[in-house]
Amino acid sequence: IGMVSREPDPAELARSVTALPVLHDGVFPVVSEKHPGLPILLRQGLKKTAWIGLYVTGDLKTWETVAAGAGDKPVNLYTRSDSCGAAASWAKFLDRKQEDLNGVGVYGDPGILQAVSQDPLGVGYSNFGYVFTRQGLTLAGIRLVPLDRNANGTADPDEIFADRAQAVKAILDGTYPVARKNFFFFKGPPAGLAKAFLLFVLSEPGTAVVDRVGASLPLPPEEREKMRATIK
Repeated sequence: IGMVSREPDPAELARSVTALPVLHDGVFPVVSEKHPGLPILLRQGLKKTAWIGLYVTGDLKTWETVAAGAGDKPVNLYTRSDSCGAAASWAKFLDRKQEDLNGVGVYGDPGILQAVSQDPLGVGYSNFGYVFTRQGLTLAGIRLVPLDRNANGTADPDEIFADRAQAVKAILDGTYPVARKNFFFFKGPPAGLAKAFLLFVLSEPGTAVVDRVGASLPLPPEEREKMRATIK
């Protein structure tokens, strides 16, 4: 069993890989709570075109060009140095692949969050299970930058996630644009102990383990039952 936090590539499927979703997840852009332009970023959010200007074309190099009034200071851009689902999902949102992303490479979610929290001019992205604590609030030292999905120049209420529960709802109902599923990969259809373990993961006891760990979100009951029905 391979654990993969992104969609399968066509080349992988062509090699008889069976990819079965077992979890939901999401990637969130973050800045330091000490960012000098934080009130403006939180009020306006950032359009997809702004994120492309930062992470893809490199046209936006100062916070003033990112959001008027955010300060004429350089943007310190952070990305993942390791190949991972978070970077792949963030790049897909920007219509690119991970290797196309600009930024200083930092290893892992904890590394990204530490770099951003300690840099008032920094910006990065991280997985759901790292930006929200188990108590429901965002991690100390960071703030989430709203994604201005409708490009109206304002962070609307459904684009702002003040706590974990609001983010969970947006991920599961499909309205959050950088949501994804995490997969188990098998060589062909799962069988034997691999199949038994997959069925356990999709069961109530398996779901309880996922809830207790809290790093990702289990599939809702109706999705789990549908998955179980396809592999029995």
